[in-house]
Amino acid sequence: MRAVSLPREPSGRPRVPPGDRRGVRMHERIIMGVALGLAVAGCGSVGGAARLKPAAASGVQEDLRVLWTPSRGLASGDDGIVRVVGPQTACSGALVADDLVLTAHHCVVRRGPQGEYLPILVAPSSAEIQLGGDYLPWGHVKVRAIVAPSCGYAGGAGDVAVLVLDSKLDAVEPLALRWESPLAGQDIAPIGFGRCALSPQGIRRRERQGGPIGRVSTGAFEAEASLCPGDSGGPVIDRATREVVGIVSLSAMDYDEDTRGRSVFARVDGLASLLAQALLVADGSIALDEAPVSCPK
Repeated sequence: MRAVSLPREPSGRPRVPPGDRRGVRMHERIIMGVALGLAVAGCGSVGGAARLKPAAASGVQEDLRVLWTPSRGLASGDDGIVRVVGPQTACSGALVADDLVLTAHHCVVRRGPQGEYLPILVAPSSAEIQLGGDYLPWGHVKVRAIVAPSCGYAGGAGDVAVLVLDSKLDAVEPLALRWESPLAGQDIAPIGFGRCALSPQGIRRRERQGGPIGRVSTGAFEAEASLCPGDSGGPVIDRATREVVGIVSLSAMDYDEDTRGRSVFARVDGLASLLAQALLVADGSIALDEAPVSCPK
């Protein structure tokens, strides 16, 4: 069990105000009896998603939710938003702890002969994250484990995965996750390293055109947004709080990065059990295959 850097009472005991989800920066982690078998953001289908394509190539314990929140949300230029490079595709991701990156499930699975997504994870050693938001990264970190549910590998609900890194990024601020359910009308914006064919610039981190959330379903929500290949896995932020409310999954794209289209984002408010398992894997408390993450039936 690791310690967490928390505000202290005069007696020296940690102080966590009830309901305070923004006052804690998690330098280290603590596991507090979280049930690993709980389902991650369900795999309900999103109507009409067959026309969309990947843009790339609940309630668990309240104390875990409080402890998992960094001290602030991030602006789009901060280095907690990273590029995820695998053997067959490049995506985006969000640092959510000093050695954990949240990305899309379909970004870390194998592709078939026709480019189809297969329910088989790539070898962790074949993936890395790149740090820095400009055209050239200033750092590279290898991946040593991938934790993902059995659903969502082709996009939509359940399209989430956690990458356990080879080394800790103590100097990079993690992003704050929003544990409440996304609401219709909530103003959001995706951030990622995508590039469309007509984009005037090279690959770099960009905050995309978003807008109000439309339909909210089990494990996912929809909104009109401008996305490009490579944005998948990137964080979707609440514009007001800069907290992460979703992960880029599917979008109706064309060649122009200014074209807004119907997009589907995986929700993050039901990911406590997935993150808890990733913490145990990162700490060496369990092997990856000891507690697989299942999807609800």
